[in-house]
Amino acid sequence: MSQIKDITRVLEKLAPLSYQESYDNAGLLVGSPETEITGILFSLDVTEEIVTEAKNKNCNLIVAHHPIIFKGLKRLNGSNYVERTVIKAIKNDIAIYASHTNLDHVKQGVNWKIAERLGLENVKILSPKSQLLKKLTFFAPKANSQAVLEALFEAGAGSIGQYHNCSFKLEGTGTFLPDESAHPFIGTAGNLEEVNEHRIEVMLPAHLESRIISVLHQVHPYEAVAYYMHALENKNQEVGAGAIGELSEAMEVNDFLQLLKSRMNAGVVKYTAPFEKKIKRVAVCGGAGSFLLSDAKRANADVFVTADYKYHEFFDAENNIMICDIGHYESEVFTKDLLYHYLSGKFSNFALCLSEVNTNPVKYFF
Repeated sequence: MSQIKDITRVLEKLAPLSYQESYDNAGLLVGSPETEITGILFSLDVTEEIVTEAKNKNCNLIVAHHPIIFKGLKRLNGSNYVERTVIKAIKNDIAIYASHTNLDHVKQGVNWKIAERLGLENVKILSPKSQLLKKLTFFAPKANSQAVLEALFEAGAGSIGQYHNCSFKLEGTGTFLPDESAHPFIGTAGNLEEVNEHRIEVMLPAHLESRIISVLHQVHPYEAVAYYMHALENKNQEVGAGAIGELSEAMEVNDFLQLLKSRMNAGVVKYTAPFEKKIKRVAVCGGAGSFLLSDAKRANADVFVTADYKYHEFFDAENNIMICDIGHYESEVFTKDLLYHYLSGKFSNFALCLSEVNTNPVKYFF
């Protein structure tokens, strides 16, 4: 039987928890990692009604986008919907997992889903994040360096965008003097040795550092491995906020608005006056995305699709871009489909269910 920890391990391969914002609370919020799975319910939010749906569908794990516990709980006495929902989940032995801003920040995540629904092509991260990369430098005998490198590549090092197995090698001479208690791979204790070595450098995602260093120690032939790790300021082009892509053909503004409303099931689209007669280049951000407007402008987007814009923020378009606010729920509700399809086929001993409950607290009158 599969356990919750098996599910979270797979989910965090797609969206590592280290990619979430500092204010966020993604991860397993309720329940034990050791619990065996009977079924998973996928939803955007977690409410009392969602917990009831999970129970009725024999699902003991809810995988949601929005964390039900966000600001922290000081008591559990049912005084608000958050406390009542958590209490109900615990009483019914239902675990809750959230994949939030970490899922916003990865390719194939929330913003890729929006881009997919709008039919965008050549999709890229709109605002890549920095301080997520590190550089490992180590030294190995020339004859063994390629075998060590291949193990590190297998562990996740050496990828730069669409290029893999990337490294830098510099040949030189290493020296060392093993003491009497050493068991050197090359040479003998008490004798100064000179070895033809490679100095090797590889980049790696910061969240994989422990795994990669562990592999380095396992496969490196030396008893004492010489290496050092540097944090990089480089922006990781594979991780970041928002996305930008292009329509296959430029569209008239009204046609684009109709497409947006239809494809995103939006009850209403609030938008600013367009500055171009046709729409081609489209920036998107699920949820509240006003902080990315300057990035969308710099990327020469014709339109920026997001949610939760305040009245005065619409003025920031300044006739340089069209802002489209489709609503928070509408911009992210398809995240549950994303997670459902991501896990489909990876596990076969329990059911995966899409929530049928509309958790949108905002209603529209037409």
